[in-house]
Amino acid sequence: MEITDLTPAERRVWRAFPFDEGVDFREGADDDPDDDPQDGGSWGPERTIRAEVLRALLLDGPTRDGEVAGLKVRGARITGELRLKYGVIEHAVRLRSCHFERTPQLYGARLRVLVLSGSALPGLTAGALHTEGVLRMSRCRVTGPIRLAGAQITGGFFLDGARLGHPDDRREEPLLQLNHAAVGADIRAEGLVAHGRIRLDETTVTGQVNLDDSELHAPGGTALQAEKLSVGNDLRAMRLRTHGRVNLSGARVPGHLSFVYARLSAPGGQALRASSCVIGELWFREAARIEGDVNLRRSQIDLLHIRPEVWPDRVRIDGLGYRSLAPHLPAEERLPLLEREKEGYLPASYEQLATAYRTAGDEAAARTVQLAKLRRHRRTLPRYARAWGHLQDVTVGYGFRPLRAAGWLVALLLTGTLAFALHHPRPLKSGEAPDFNPVFYTLDLLLPIVGFGQEGAFAPRGGYQWLSYLLIVTGWILATTTVAGVSRSLSRQ
Repeated sequence: MEITDLTPAERRVWRAFPFDEGVDFREGADDDPDDDPQDGGSWGPERTIRAEVLRALLLDGPTRDGEVAGLKVRGARITGELRLKYGVIEHAVRLRSCHFERTPQLYGARLRVLVLSGSALPGLTAGALHTEGVLRMSRCRVTGPIRLAGAQITGGFFLDGARLGHPDDRREEPLLQLNHAAVGADIRAEGLVAHGRIRLDETTVTGQVNLDDSELHAPGGTALQAEKLSVGNDLRAMRLRTHGRVNLSGARVPGHLSFVYARLSAPGGQALRASSCVIGELWFREAARIEGDVNLRRSQIDLLHIRPEVWPDRVRIDGLGYRSLAPHLPAEERLPLLEREKEGYLPASYEQLATAYRTAGDEAAARTVQLAKLRRHRRTLPRYARAWGHLQDVTVGYGFRPLRAAGWLVALLLTGTLAFALHHPRPLKSGEAPDFNPVFYTLDLLLPIVGFGQEGAFAPRGGYQWLSYLLIVTGWILATTTVAGVSRSLSRQ
């Protein structure tokens, strides 16, 4: 392409290219509403550049010895289709605050740096893109899909402040397709607003993913789909607002997964799916109550920071493992969650909660959880088995309340002592029986193993005989339930 074929605006860009000089077509300040790229379709020829001119510059533009060439344009209207498919671009491409009439085609292209910050685009097709530096789309306004599947971005990917899609658009295709991609630094998308699905399946990010203050809207669908996402550090989502499912199934986040002050909403559906994940610390501090189901099945978490009131009505936590819980609360406040398990009674969930309390050194809370587990299990048993369970619960709390047995024994001992002190039973053999002692006679009846020589020497009659039978049976029940409880405790330890 000859320079004589160019418009005055294109000549400015052509002459600046060999020296990597910037060309700014904007007429006012950075925040001038008249320079809004979304309205760039009305910009005149003095700000218009044909996409074919940019393509010619990038693929075979003029260079100068001793100078580093580069494309650096602000505030231009770019007409036509910028086709760089499979192209190898040796120069930095920076097209800030520009208006693109058609979707740039960069599939399989290799670039040093691509900067589109502040621009308005109908979409971006750049699957399998390779960049040696960053890909910047900060504050972009993109109405169509951004296709970056399989991209290799050596630097970071920046989407902070971007606006993707339109509230009235209900397209099935994800708005951002960054699946099976590799990002050598961070993905930064603070303040992102997206009206459609964000897809990060099987993407590897060496640094962190930052979605602080973002809003993801996909009512009735999936707002964030990031199955098997692998993050080097943290996944930050502080003050995140979602309308639709967040799917992190199989994700690996060794640092913090932070939903601090977040609001996750998917009424009637699944608000958060984080099954089979490996997470360092999962934080829901000061988060709003989750609207929709939560699935954390088979995930492994070092620290789970969440208050009971944040959990929704239905959860799936089968196989969930965590080392510690925060904040530290009484077991009675944590136990209702286990009643909300969609699969019903899960013994392992109670054991996991008890283990977390033991890790924190709270043995009393751990025993409370174990007792709640046995009571919940009792509801699954046949009626006859439930009766025996109720008896163990009332008497010794399944072995977790040993003082109850002592209380029962003292009460029965006082009852028997008083009764037999008022009415001595007759001796079986006169002259051979020891002196009657109502205390030790009652103990002889209650304690099935220890003997004081009283029980075999005296025989009560009438109602006192029935009282002696009651003491014997009760003593055996207390002894049996106490031994069962102690054995259960020893087996757990």
